[in-house]
Amino acid sequence: MSGTYSGRSATQEIKARLNIADIVRRYVTLQRQGNRWVAPCPFHQETKPSFSVNEEEGFFHCFGCQASGDIFDFYARINGLEFREALEQLAEEAGVKLETRGGRKDGEADNATRDRRAFLKMYELAAGYYSRNLAGDDGASCRAYIENRRLAPEIQESFGLGWSSRGWQGLADTLRRAGFAPDMAVKAGLLSSSDRGSPYDRFRGRLMFPIRNLAGHVIAFGGRIINPDEDAAKYINSADSPIYKKGDHLYGLFQARRSISAKKFAMLTEGYMDVLTLHQYGYTNACGVLGTALTPEQVKRLGGFCSTLELLFDGDGPGRKAALRGVEMAVAKGMRCRVVLMPEGEDIDSLLHGAGPEAFESLRETAPDGLDFCIRVLRAEAPREAVAWVKNFLRQVELPELLPGYVSKLARGLELDEASLRQGLPGVERTARFAAQAAPAASVRTLREAPLAGQEHLPDRGFEVELIRYLVRNPHQLPVLREHGAELLLDNAFFRELWAHISECAPEYEADDVFSRLTDKHRGFWVITRMHAPVPRDEAGTEAARKEQELAEICNRLDSIGAERQGRNCLAAIRQTSSGDDFDRELLQALTETVRRKHGQH
Repeated sequence: MSGTYSGRSATQEIKARLNIADIVRRYVTLQRQGNRWVAPCPFHQETKPSFSVNEEEGFFHCFGCQASGDIFDFYARINGLEFREALEQLAEEAGVKLETRGGRKDGEADNATRDRRAFLKMYELAAGYYSRNLAGDDGASCRAYIENRRLAPEIQESFGLGWSSRGWQGLADTLRRAGFAPDMAVKAGLLSSSDRGSPYDRFRGRLMFPIRNLAGHVIAFGGRIINPDEDAAKYINSADSPIYKKGDHLYGLFQARRSISAKKFAMLTEGYMDVLTLHQYGYTNACGVLGTALTPEQVKRLGGFCSTLELLFDGDGPGRKAALRGVEMAVAKGMRCRVVLMPEGEDIDSLLHGAGPEAFESLRETAPDGLDFCIRVLRAEAPREAVAWVKNFLRQVELPELLPGYVSKLARGLELDEASLRQGLPGVERTARFAAQAAPAASVRTLREAPLAGQEHLPDRGFEVELIRYLVRNPHQLPVLREHGAELLLDNAFFRELWAHISECAPEYEADDVFSRLTDKHRGFWVITRMHAPVPRDEAGTEAARKEQELAEICNRLDSIGAERQGRNCLAAIRQTSSGDDFDRELLQALTETVRRKHGQH
């Protein structure tokens, strides 16, 4: 269908419209270094700029944690998304219309896209409406409340706070004047509908907290009453809608994302006001859950920005329970975490404004490690409940190499039989040994500095690596290399698999097509090879001449190696069929000397 993209054509079109450096720059500060951009890696803890982005190739690579890929890999990883989610969000940003899937009719897909855009527009209009209300005469009482809560003006502005008037039709009229039908606003969750079907404002007489997605779009609201004597729920939140699912998002993550990447850890709390106060006191890496318990999707999203969580919860029973569940999810995903519980009767807002940041820092300094906190809580539980929690937690652990350490620590801390904890966890005894023996797949450092397993004896191993690197940079030359016998030279399984993936892309051998077919273990080698091409030997020559010369040198070496192998095969055949007479011995000696002279052997 004209104007609709799918598969490789969709990814290529998105890459043509979006610059990977512009996307990465939203999350880290890039600095120019030659033909690349560099920065500290947002995916692991470091201070050195080991993270590299090549705009021309459209790839990123970290020399520290070996994370690598294209714009889709980066966007999915940093935002905790699956590939399809990243594809759809980047397609929308780029204005690329994706072909429908799952049997959905084109008209239905068009309607869904149109509705989504309309909802985003309505939420932006609503955010502006609430903001104007706060600044107007009707917002005087809310401004007084904010001042009493000691929120700085810059925090109000950064988070876009607003006020929903006490009337029933203020937002409804605003949206109607902008051309949006009331039933659409009800579907978006901005209006509610009475029993008789009449639309009215969902939020009335409340301090409004806009909730933004990672692209910066307002997708929901939280509303807080400002008069504690009101007979109403303290908070109400937007219901799930086509553009918002509360279990997937975090309040303040849009504002905190850069700080989380820079500081390498995130502070996670429960309330809107707690998030605002933390930011006001300089804890700009803070965000909060949204009217629900912490979810695996939220933990995954945070895991795209950092590897450490600091859980900030109330010290009462519900707070401890929430912290226990938070640690369970975070540690199961391989994240580190600490638990900071507030003193009884205090929350973050009251502690920071009352006792000051010194008291808060004192709590943080003595905060227990996540598993230590869990052990402390579980000791107060019945042994059967503790064992059930531990076994359930261990079954959720996503990285097998972490299991032995977790099992041992929990067994010691809870005085449980370690063997009983291992039951139902097949292979846990072997994971430590496996982790110690396994080499990182496609580690560039391994390929560059260490011998390839089982290939140390090959005299042409260095050229084998050089050959495959040339092929990765020039996949369209595969037919030429094949004619000169290159495929016969590939003794290493890793390189043979890579050759096969490139062969599948005949006849175009386009780089994007090849990359989409690669397995994870080959992507790191592919990315770093293409990102860091060798400096041209002939600086004065043209690029075309240099490439022609490089190909000629590769082919000459292949021909030479082929001739050597052929000669050695002939010698072996003569030795096997020789009758032992003087003529055969003289012929064998002459051929041997010829082969040695041809290849410089003495």
